[in-house]
Amino acid sequence: MLHQAVYQARTDENAIVHLHSPHAVAVSCIKDLDPLNVLPPITPYFVMRIGQLPLVAYYPPGDIQLAREVGRLAAEYRAVLLARHGTVVSGKHLDDAVYTAEELEENARLFLLLQNHNFSVLGGDEIRELKRRFG
Repeated sequence: MLHQAVYQARTDENAIVHLHSPHAVAVSCIKDLDPLNVLPPITPYFVMRIGQLPLVAYYPPGDIQLAREVGRLAAEYRAVLLARHGTVVSGKHLDDAVYTAEELEENARLFLLLQNHNFSVLGGDEIRELKRRFG
């Protein structure tokens, strides 16, 4: 149901990767995250491949409401983070979805490594320039 919901929402995408990657799951368990933008723009590759990462509230695996929420968000985002569960990423082809899933996991790892540190993120001008150059 989860994959079908994404394919229905993203008719231009041909591949979906759903993972239970440890760093992303760990991030999904942190309290008080912005549910519309879970990870900050740490690297340009995160901005180019994902942009914004919304968090889907917790539902048990296989729950129809989980599929509905993922489908609703997939209409606007190519990647979503499932609370206490994992990630769902779509792409034009399988390699595209896999590379995006890898980038998401890597940024989740960096985010966790940087906790309790004063770290910088890409600013609005830098993000706009990346979008201008790379779409």
